[in-house]
Formats: sequence, structure tokens, C-alpha cells
Amino acid sequence: MILGALEAGGTKMVCATGDEFGNITDCVKIPTTGPEETMEKIVEYFGDKHIKALGVAAFGPVEVHRESPNYGKILETTKESWKYFDLVGSLSSLNVPINLETDVGGSLIGEAWLGAGRDVKSLLYLTVGTGIGAGIMVDGHVIHGMLHPEAGHVLIERCEGDNAKSVCAYHDNCVEGLASGTAIRSRYGIPANELLDREEVWELEADYIAKALVNYIMVVSPERIILGGGVMHVKELFPLIRQKVKKYVNNYLVTRPLEDMDTYIRPAGLGDNQGIIGCLKLAGEVVL
Repeated sequence: MILGALEAGGTKMVCATGDEFGNITDCVKIPTTGPEETMEKIVEYFGDKHIKALGVAAFGPVEVHRESPNYGKILETTKESWKYFDLVGSLSSLNVPINLETDVGGSLIGEAWLGAGRDVKSLLYLTVGTGIGAGIMVDGHVIHGMLHPEAGHVLIERCEGDNAKSVCAYHDNCVEGLASGTAIRSRYGIPANELLDREEVWELEADYIAKALVNYIMVVSPERIILGGGVMHVKELFPLIRQKVKKYVNNYLVTRPLEDMDTYIRPAGLGDNQGIIGCLKLAGEVVL
């Protein structure tokens, strides 16, 4: 059975085909430009692939509730030309069932299915890249709520001496505004991958991510946390984050998962394919 997968990101669209077992058979990347131009290329790609269904994981905010009149639309995004664009509607000419999630929700599903979260039922996947976002699964169910989690915008305490301007247009001290890849570049004037030898950069970054994680731990109580995204390719961050999470929890919670931080907070298990694999899972759920 051929399934379609679309990881619709703010900078690129990853289109792929695969099967119900998570095997990717073909994959292309399309730059995200204007919605009409971008979606025309995507429809053209899938048009001759004979897919049975399409799983979509989209940047947002995006309306994921089928009963909403805005279902399938990109909502109040900073990408002006995409505001209230009907993403699902633009794919209707493919004449296949479509299953929609957020971009980070797709990665969460992929990791829960075949990746580093496949042995737990309650999981939090955090992506730290251009922005910061989280997908949350509780008892095997992806949490949406009134819209979907916007975990990049939890408010955190600034570190002493950090007076850098937040890159978030809405919050002066949210984790995305202070610790995303965009925030790192804004604070230091160069991209994160050119700062690898600057210990103070990663000490601050780990502190902010750890503070956010402790908030998630206290509210959601996940059995495991998976960290992905471009910034988390800096592997030195993991031990720093684990140390700081332990410090900020401060023995308030004493649980078996927290006893082994290396297992509790871990990198993604599917490399950079978790989003596409999650989309294949989404597609398989709606095959008629």
C-alpha cells in the first residue's frame, strides 16, 4: 500500500511516499514560498504516486479539529501570505483521505510509533530549531485541547545578566523567544553552528530549555522527553540539560523515570525522519 506524507514546514515542505510499516520509498524537498506556488508543486508531486491516503504535519498554529469551520487552515502565523490559507482544501484535488496534525505532533507520533518513545504511553517531544514547539501524548493519545499545545510560549525566568531582546513578537520571556535557534542567532549575531566552542552559549541555552522542561514535567508528567530539532544536534546540550532539570526539580518529584536522566531525556531515535514517519502513520489511520 502506497501512502503519502507531507511535512509542511515554514522553510521547506518535505513530500514523501512510503508504506504502513513506516518505510520511506521516495522523498523530495520543496522550498516554502507563497502558498499557491508551493501547493501547486506539492499536488504535482503526489499526483502520479497512486497514494491511498495522505498524512500532513503542518506548521502553525493550524486548526486540527475536524468539527471547526477553520479545519485544515493555517491560523495566525507570522508568515503573512499563509494566514488563514486552506491547507487541506488545497490538497483536495488528490481525492484521497487526509489526516492533519501539527508539525511537532507528526514528529511525536513518529517517535512514539517507531522511535525513542515506542515503549511508553505518555511522551513529550520538544523540537528546538528555528522555533520551539512540543507535541504531547498522554495514555497513547495526542493532546490537542482547544487548539493544540503551544509549548514554545511558556514563560520562563530569565537568567541573571541576560538582557537580550526576545525574538518572540508576543512575549519578552518565553522559551521560544529566548532559546530557539532564531534567538541564539539574534543574541550572538551568528548561527548556532558557529558557536560550538562557546561554553557560555550552551550553558545559557541548557538553562532555558531545562526551565521549560520542568514546567512540562510538573504539568504533564510525561514518562519520557525526547528532544529534537536543529539546535539539539549539539549533543553537548543533553548532559547540561539533564543536570539542570535535576537541579530545578530539586527532589520534589521522586519517580523511577527521573532516576535515570539519560533514559528520561533523550535525543530523537529516528534521526530527522520522525516527522515523515509520523505522517505515514497518520495516513495509515485514514485509509478507506
